[in-house]
Amino acid sequence: MPKVPYAAYLRVYEPLAAFPEPERSHWADYARRERLPTAQDELRDALTGLVAQPVRLAPSAESADAFVTTVDGVVCVCPWRTRLRSWQALGEVGHWLMPQPVVDLALPPGVRQRAADEYDRWRERNPDARPWIRSALWHVPVRWFALFADDERIFHKVGDGPDAGDAPALSYRTPMVEARRRVARGLRAVREAMPEGPLVDALTDVGRWLEEFHPRSLVELDYGGLIYTISEDQLAADRSVAEVAEGLAALAAGDVERATRLYEELTDRWMTIRERQFAN
Repeated sequence: MPKVPYAAYLRVYEPLAAFPEPERSHWADYARRERLPTAQDELRDALTGLVAQPVRLAPSAESADAFVTTVDGVVCVCPWRTRLRSWQALGEVGHWLMPQPVVDLALPPGVRQRAADEYDRWRERNPDARPWIRSALWHVPVRWFALFADDERIFHKVGDGPDAGDAPALSYRTPMVEARRRVARGLRAVREAMPEGPLVDALTDVGRWLEEFHPRSLVELDYGGLIYTISEDQLAADRSVAEVAEGLAALAAGDVERATRLYEELTDRWMTIRERQFAN
């Protein structure tokens, strides 16, 4: 059985210097713990509210946990901010590819409204808050691929190495400066070739989000639970980042026909994966 949901994640790890006190000291102490939480630990905490009666769509208090990594000897953290992300996810319910009665059964309208009202009140007190983690169900948004290069790809087969798990893993990591440069370059190419296309807004959105973080941060794309709906052979062959880079390069060179073909092939392949959520 899958241990994580069918979701992909875009994460930002910021250096400790990016956090004001007393939060900086909290994360410095946190990073020295003997055991640090994993993505499965985060999932377990998040699911607690959904199995509670009555359903709790957002935790009553913000999470004090984070993912931790070290970049060139510098400790970087990615706070979970589970409560904030839960509230923000409510705004995406209307985009789910599910019949409304099914959505209402899983997430009762009254519960959704109370959570939305609570978020509005909180947002008035915290207008500048933003999450360090973005998630996408059943697919990876095309705009996320634009932040990375194919040589930053990290793929692990089942049983590949002493730390391998019971499923393959696919991720990318890049310095923040590279992610910003790539999204700016991609946005310029898209604006010049097709200013009215959906990618303009998408790349603008992710670019603005990246600008919220410290320039020495690390950006990570993790296929997460998608590994349970894509075969290991398909994951090994997946070069979506390279395809997006090729398409943006074609746009920059004025070859709109080739760029369009690459984009359609990529989105068709991911739509096939996305539609598996309706399989019995």
